[in-house]
Amino acid sequence: MVHQHFKLVSNYTVAENIVLGAEPTRRLIGLAGYVDMRPVNAAIAELSERYGLSVDPTSVIEDLPVSTQQRVEILKMLYREAEILIFDEPTAMLTPQEIGYLLDIIATLRDSGKTILLITHKLEEIKQVADRCAILNHGKLIATMEMATSSTADMARRMVGREVIFEIDKAPARPGPVVLDVRGLVVENEHKVDVARDVSFQIHAGEIFAVAGVAGSGQVELADAIAGLSPVKSGTIQLSGRDITTAAVRQRTIGGISYIPEDRQDVGLILDFPLADNLASKSYFKPPFSHRGILRPEEFASYADDLIERYDIRCSNGAATLTRSMSGGNQQKAIVAREVEQDACLMIFVQPTRGLDIGAILAIRRRILEERDRGRAVLLVSLELDEILALADTIGVMFAGQMIKVAAADTLTREEVGEYMMGVKQS
Repeated sequence: MVHQHFKLVSNYTVAENIVLGAEPTRRLIGLAGYVDMRPVNAAIAELSERYGLSVDPTSVIEDLPVSTQQRVEILKMLYREAEILIFDEPTAMLTPQEIGYLLDIIATLRDSGKTILLITHKLEEIKQVADRCAILNHGKLIATMEMATSSTADMARRMVGREVIFEIDKAPARPGPVVLDVRGLVVENEHKVDVARDVSFQIHAGEIFAVAGVAGSGQVELADAIAGLSPVKSGTIQLSGRDITTAAVRQRTIGGISYIPEDRQDVGLILDFPLADNLASKSYFKPPFSHRGILRPEEFASYADDLIERYDIRCSNGAATLTRSMSGGNQQKAIVAREVEQDACLMIFVQPTRGLDIGAILAIRRRILEERDRGRAVLLVSLELDEILALADTIGVMFAGQMIKVAAADTLTREEVGEYMMGVKQS
């Protein structure tokens, strides 16, 4: 199985991860046994070439991009000669280009005689590679459909339990004063490499500013820096006229920033806390959650029950549910609920619909538009070009750490945005 959140040891090599628990050992006369990686490396290189996976068995996992780590998970299954391969939301963290490559690999595996079980909410991907599709709704098998004779609209209706309207009504934006003003921002990663370079832009109240770019273009690091999760090397960040370049995360939260991060498990949630604690984690120090420094658990539970109902967060034990036990999609709903309820003047959404079903995706997109129409400034970072084109009032395209294009969304075509994303076109 390739899990949605990979099961890899980050400081091990590709080959060491693949044979973990089944290491090939040799024993010399009179000496202790040792692990011989040479035949492993050769076998993995051969498998990689045979299936077009392009993975170096000696590379260290932490140095590899997400898409390559996913190929390692696939190689782990192939090396162990699995005949049934299970993919759980395999494209949730990939760029459009990487998605196409992965779907080609899945088709190749099927054609080689493997049995593939693909778990995904993305209907177009199902149509592209699947032979048959089973629809689940609230844990029940609704239907099994032949893809050759089924439409995505019919699949969506069965998934959600009602007709799905894919189009979102979007009223013209009514921009107000500048809320976020970023000037000459430079952000470096943990390796002291500049990943965002001389980035400048503004976002107004009542405006959705969407950042497009292929994965690794610096857009996530930019969002982290604005939210206070990454230090700024140079440049300035102003929120409603106040300089917050060096402000702490809590100061930014109190000052009016809410943040849905890309990594919901490592950054967005405390997995071993109950859902109620996670939903109140940005507000626990304020009334009604605490009084004179004493926490009030009954308020945590009451607040959580309200959000669970309004945001359709599916959990086994209500407010007391251990967050780790929830599905990735419901963990994402919990983060969105918590951050939207902060009533912030600037809302930062990074991959807000990743891993969600079509009904939840449309609900969150409508919520983002509602927040814009309430006068919020919205910074949207997404690898889904359809999402950006559907929601954005202004589009900024990042390539190799630089914001190479900023323009009104209605002045750019899909093709132009794609050219800027790939660096083919620059202005």
